[in-house]
Amino acid sequence: MSTMKFCRECNNILYPKEDREQKVLLYACRNCDHQEVADDNCVYRNVVHHSAGEFTQVLQDVAGDPTLPRTKSVRCAVCGHGEAVFFQATARGEEGMTLFFVCCNPSCGHRWRE
Repeated sequence: MSTMKFCRECNNILYPKEDREQKVLLYACRNCDHQEVADDNCVYRNVVHHSAGEFTQVLQDVAGDPTLPRTKSVRCAVCGHGEAVFFQATARGEEGMTLFFVCCNPSCGHRWRE
């Protein structure tokens, strides 16, 4: 198994790089010009695939989060409560940021977006 290598000059991580002319594998720093020849020609690549259920989901508990901003200028479509917590996040399958609201009524917790 391979270990991570760090630059001797600036202590940043070294990344594998191919020298096509000399046909050798190098480890190169992306922050300075330091390069060193690899001891082993095997490069490991770890690709993580997420299923749809593993992504972060909005929980009803966010209504009780004191660090999130609140507004009284919206009304919940389900219970009619006049206060909601709001935050911005990327919506699944969409580009850009979306404004999410969560009803502050403890017995409701309805979520919607604008």
